[in-house]
Amino acid sequence: MSRIGKRPVSVPAGVTATLADGRLSVKGPKGELSIVTHDDISYSVEDGRISVGPANASRRARDFWGMQRTLVQNLVTGVTDGFTKVLEITGVGYRANAQGNTLKLQLGYSHDVDFAIPEGITVKTPDQTTVEISGIDRQQVGQVAAEIRRWRKPEPYKGKGIKYRGEFIFRKEGKKK
Repeated sequence: MSRIGKRPVSVPAGVTATLADGRLSVKGPKGELSIVTHDDISYSVEDGRISVGPANASRRARDFWGMQRTLVQNLVTGVTDGFTKVLEITGVGYRANAQGNTLKLQLGYSHDVDFAIPEGITVKTPDQTTVEISGIDRQQVGQVAAEIRRWRKPEPYKGKGIKYRGEFIFRKEGKKK
């Protein structure tokens, strides 16, 4: 029995959820998102709530139950509040600047890194060492943050690089004489 899957997802005012043609679509003030429904999972939209449950007693249905409920919750949260990831850049001369649809990163390479911002994602740089990535699709926001972080992962000796806000970087001690 899935503890997460048992709880229905509440649909707030101003958000509509429709189930048609094997797709669950959620429309809200920030936009519209949808997922393809799974055959082993039953979905029901009623009384301002979306319920997710296994369609049969198979192990596969029980395995997917909690994950599908979480995906539905992410749809509702995305169209109401959206998702944000914050990256922090540490290092002498390391900085970022958002210019239109590109993010210009200076990360100690001999050239600047121009990262193309995908459709549906907003990138802000409040200061030169902070990058705020936001959007309505949680998977896309996380993927963009991971791709930006991949350019210069934090190293364990000085901590230089790009890290998520709140991430702990295990620091190593340098060589001793």
